[in-house]
Amino acid sequence: MSCLAPTAEDRTSGSTAWRAHLLGGDTLERYREAVAAGVDRVAAAFARADRPTTGITPAELAPAINAIDLERPLFDSAAALDELDRVYLRDAVYFHHPRYLGHLNCPVVIPAVMGEAVLSAVNSSLDTWDQSAGGTLIERRLIDWTARQIGFPATADGVFTSGGTQSNLHALLLAREESYHRARKGTAIRKSEILPRLRILASACSHFSVVKSAMLLGLEHDAVISVPCDAEKRMRTDELRRELDRCRRDDLIPMAVVATAGTTDFGSIDPLPGIGALCRQYDTWLHVDAAYGCGLLVSPNRRHLLAGIEGADSVTVDYHKSFFQPVSSSAILVRDGTTLRHVTHHAEYLNPKRNDGVPNQVDKSIQTTRRFDALKLWLTLRVMGANAVGKLFDDVVSLAGEAWRMLVADSRFDVVTKPALSTLVFRYIPRGDAEHSDRLNRHVRRALFATGSAVVAGTVVDGRHYLKFTLLNPNTTLRDIADVLDLIARHAEQFEREQVALQRVG
Repeated sequence: MSCLAPTAEDRTSGSTAWRAHLLGGDTLERYREAVAAGVDRVAAAFARADRPTTGITPAELAPAINAIDLERPLFDSAAALDELDRVYLRDAVYFHHPRYLGHLNCPVVIPAVMGEAVLSAVNSSLDTWDQSAGGTLIERRLIDWTARQIGFPATADGVFTSGGTQSNLHALLLAREESYHRARKGTAIRKSEILPRLRILASACSHFSVVKSAMLLGLEHDAVISVPCDAEKRMRTDELRRELDRCRRDDLIPMAVVATAGTTDFGSIDPLPGIGALCRQYDTWLHVDAAYGCGLLVSPNRRHLLAGIEGADSVTVDYHKSFFQPVSSSAILVRDGTTLRHVTHHAEYLNPKRNDGVPNQVDKSIQTTRRFDALKLWLTLRVMGANAVGKLFDDVVSLAGEAWRMLVADSRFDVVTKPALSTLVFRYIPRGDAEHSDRLNRHVRRALFATGSAVVAGTVVDGRHYLKFTLLNPNTTLRDIADVLDLIARHAEQFEREQVALQRVG
């Protein structure tokens, strides 16, 4: 009988039935068969995915999921996979499809998926050595490797995180504590007196997590100062200087400047050398959010676009974007590893204060239990090499440049700016006023998703609604993009015909 088939024990309440599902020395064959069956189902789902999505709606899918009685197990892995196929795999959004052009989601490389299978089964926790052993050292090697790619000195350190939002929060927490230290030096001033004066300066195109972090850090509601951008959606250094001067005049403390190396909407890269020079002049922490643009660190052709990142005090990297890793895989890197002491707290049962020479990652993290996400990147580098990852990212950046030229030459569309990375923001140009244009472009995005033929994102620029291509799939071709643009035009034209008909009826 297959290890996946229900047994008499499975249908009883005996303790042996419960233990039969634990991964261990006595259940290895069951483990092999169950994982192989799961891989087969996923492979079959990938093979039949002729569209990035089925276009299913929440109202259509929710009844099937809500009808499942979680109090009544199936006692059969094959039956559970059949059910999963109906409620998840069949209607999942598949990022590997060349016409998924939506958000910052990437297809993943196979060595990283292999790493995911290993780390999930072993289930190491990367907080302390006695829960991870070699995992601790592998993560530390990858932090050192990334720090060298950035150009940080030997004093650098860091830790893996759940994603860019956590990395940005972590960095700004360190910046806040360093600001406290500098402001209180040689005085009796209290922290509570400093907190209302702290300010974060970030461009108008920075990630929303900057504002969210300020809230979580207890800063004032107006603590984030939005610095205007130029026509290419990059922070203006003249405006940054003006805001830094204003902070000084108003007795405010600029605790950090957040520069972005790859904005979510435009892929724009702020002028890092100029921003770094101002931060040094004004004695302000520089954080570079390179969650998107970090793939340039290993790019054979475009590494120069990150010139100046080596001058940062902290850097966010999201390997699960431009390193083609499965979610989650991110890290926060700091120039001076001693600043990580600001998140260190000791517990006798976990990380006692006495130093016994054992490496301990929980002292650096705002998390306690943490997955061994570093293993995915480790196996990627060991199997493929960093250069191969960089070439994949170069391919999508090159494709974005070709697509931009196509869009600029197409009178049906208006394009906001030339991409620095792999994001294009544009809209279909209809007849009628701006409000009509907004309605049409919102409709086009919904209509595309409903058919499942393509997935595109949307955003707002200067109060108007735009569409967005985020290109992170090296298998996407210019032909795919041309076809999606034609689909957009067809949906737009249909919308306009329907609007004309409605007006006549009215």
